[in-house]
Amino acid sequence: MIIYNVTVNIDESIHEEWLLWIKEHIPQVLGTGKFDKATLTKVLVQEETGGITYSIQYRAYSREALEAYYCEDAERLRADGFKRFADKMLSFRTELEMIDEYFVNINPN
Repeated sequence: MIIYNVTVNIDESIHEEWLLWIKEHIPQVLGTGKFDKATLTKVLVQEETGGITYSIQYRAYSREALEAYYCEDAERLRADGFKRFADKMLSFRTELEMIDEYFVNINPN
């Protein structure tokens, strides 16, 4: 499984507007059919440069699905964010390969 991670640092002056926008944007990305899940998280470490940082992790169905997203959807979906927030946000993307997952099973008895 491939996780497509987008880390975004947002200028505080547009934080609320961006947060509303990203909550609309994530379902649009999922709507491409290349991902089965997305998680929006706030990074708790303070950046020296200021701003507020978030991480959005999209779980791709496969490497091929992620490549198809890049070819068919990414440019179009990124354009709106760049148009609205270009000089007030900084983002970078990381691809992660899931190796294994571990869970704790707590038996209440």
